[in-house]
Amino acid sequence: MPATFAVRRTLAVIATLPLLTLAACGYGSQAEDDGTAKVAAGAEKIDGLDSVRIGYFGNLTHGTALVGANKGYFQKALGATEAQYQIFNAGPSEIEALNSDSIDIGWIGPSPAINGYTASGGKNLRIIGGSASGGVKLVVDPEKIKSLKDVKGKKIATPQLGNTQDVAFLNWVSEQGWKVDAESGKGDVSVVRTDNKITPDAYKSGSIDGAWVPEPTASKLVAEGGKVLLDESDLWPDKKFVITNIIVRQEFLKEHPKAVEAVLKASVEANKWINANPDEAKAAANKQLETDSGKALPAEVIDPAWTSIQFTDDPLAATLNTEAEHAVKAGLLEKPDLKGIYDLTLLNKVLKAEGESTVDDAGLGAS
Repeated sequence: MPATFAVRRTLAVIATLPLLTLAACGYGSQAEDDGTAKVAAGAEKIDGLDSVRIGYFGNLTHGTALVGANKGYFQKALGATEAQYQIFNAGPSEIEALNSDSIDIGWIGPSPAINGYTASGGKNLRIIGGSASGGVKLVVDPEKIKSLKDVKGKKIATPQLGNTQDVAFLNWVSEQGWKVDAESGKGDVSVVRTDNKITPDAYKSGSIDGAWVPEPTASKLVAEGGKVLLDESDLWPDKKFVITNIIVRQEFLKEHPKAVEAVLKASVEANKWINANPDEAKAAANKQLETDSGKALPAEVIDPAWTSIQFTDDPLAATLNTEAEHAVKAGLLEKPDLKGIYDLTLLNKVLKAEGESTVDDAGLGAS
């Protein structure tokens, strides 16, 4: 019998938190400078659907979704089926939305995807594509921490207990030979779980000494005088690791494959445009952030943040398995059975049609 998965009690509580959205946005479409959407004249609905509900975070690591919404890639691919967006603060709330049929497809980090898949016994979601690699840094107060060894005894923020950055930091701490109780965050390093929106203020007030965080939070800390002590990419082979996946409700995938294929086609097109037009793509992502949150990022934050992220269709499946092993090692997970978490069939169909190389599921594909 394959090893089963069990989320620790604290993570199970987090996973049942109510749905939190920063905004319930309008529709994505043909390129509109204000991020609004219009359905093309004469377009037809896909799979008879009135809408496809897409979730993502207001993070630059979700840049594919930001650009796809702002430049209208999703709406163009979906025809007369409206692309509707919900913006989330954290992975558990997005997983809850997926499980409760509040969204159909989402951009999300690897740890929430693993938790959501295994907690449901492999029945609620599939990873159907990749989106981004990198964009995570350890930023510290240079007056208090001058080298990696100085992190011991300090207060370091991560976004949330059991989230992707939290697991990565706990694993790094363990590799230094230091001890930390994963759930309480107490030990040789104090792990302070802090919402990304609050982290810069916590840093300014001195209540934390640094943070292991995604972009743009990392660059916001640098703008406040912090120093990048470590880029997580440097810890991975070829400096690549999955930071953002695309997930879908299994029922939606089964019933509406044409709609899922359309969203994946839009994602591939968005990534291709991002990589060919980095400056324009950065501006489009920032414009969508402004539309979603009411505030764009200043140049001193978005410029370094954007260059640290690689946008890719490859889900980098082997690194997802490694991240799951890190969570087990940290004591946050029991050994998971991830067989079946991926279904890359439609993505590879799209990639072939675009003349691109297909991607691999590292043996974790659905049978």
